[in-house]
Amino acid sequence: MHLREIAALVGGEIVGSADAEILRVEKIEEARSGAITFLANRKYKQFLGTTGASAILVGRTTPAEELRGHTGRLSFVLVDDPYRSFLRLVDVFHPAATTTLKGIHPTAIVAPGATVHPDAVLGAYVIVGERAAIGARAVILHHCVIAEDVTVGDDTLLYPSVVVREGTKIGLRVIIHSGTVIGSDGFGFAPTPSGAYEKIPQRGTVVVGDDVEIGANCTIDRATLGETRIERGVKMDNLIMIAHNVTIGEDTVIAGQAGVSGSTKIGKQCMIGGQAGFAGHITIADRTGAGAQSGYAKSITEPGTNWFGSPAKEVSRAFRIEAALKQLPELLTEVQQLKLRIAELEQQLHGK
Repeated sequence: MHLREIAALVGGEIVGSADAEILRVEKIEEARSGAITFLANRKYKQFLGTTGASAILVGRTTPAEELRGHTGRLSFVLVDDPYRSFLRLVDVFHPAATTTLKGIHPTAIVAPGATVHPDAVLGAYVIVGERAAIGARAVILHHCVIAEDVTVGDDTLLYPSVVVREGTKIGLRVIIHSGTVIGSDGFGFAPTPSGAYEKIPQRGTVVVGDDVEIGANCTIDRATLGETRIERGVKMDNLIMIAHNVTIGEDTVIAGQAGVSGSTKIGKQCMIGGQAGFAGHITIADRTGAGAQSGYAKSITEPGTNWFGSPAKEVSRAFRIEAALKQLPELLTEVQQLKLRIAELEQQLHGK
């Protein structure tokens, strides 16, 4: 493709040669001749002088003097959002893989009472239980298990070896990656007088909203009663644990290895870092930022705040504490020296 074609695709304005031939998309620090890349994070500005790329997507507000020294060998495309424009080009140069499967594989087992839309795809060894319903253009790949009374919405994709337990409802355009289990029993056990534990019946369900993506090897437990809810637009990384009766609000994103304990309510548009942990029966306000490895034992009630640490503290306070902790060795040495000096002064005073 020529650069003018790419500029038309992303709605950009060219600074440099519109005839530059673009053969690939690559990262700015690794780009070769014929590649287009992008500059969105200012810390990568250092690569402007060394990249081998032929063209770079940059923001429309980039100062002209920053580009002027490089226009002899580079062309630029000014766009509103370089990163999102680059993602669009990734799709152009590397289209998403599409399955060649059609219909229901001969080895799939579909219960007589299940409903599978004629346009749906079931891979090898898929099992669909009684009264389950698979929507139009849904793709259920090899070795998935769809239990009784499950609903899978239109255009949803389940990668191999996903297990969806009984009664779960999955919305439209959902993506679930391999190894994930949805609707497993919640972790509920009641102590008995003998000291043993009796299992608490887990009779609720899980509801997954539209446009959700769930990573590999996640577990989302069914509610004890009622629903565990993953609301519209939630994006979950790999290895995430969501316990019984939890609600994750719309458009919240959760990084890998995070865990949410039972009956906790996470708000809308929250950003949760990797390995963050939430105790049960708390509420996290909308647009909360939860730093990686931070721990939450109490509710956060003010929307739009950022937290870090374990136990979690408001981020500016947490960083001040972290800075103070780094000084502790020196402070301890200073205190010891002061104690010795005080002892010397007391000895001198009593000696008089």
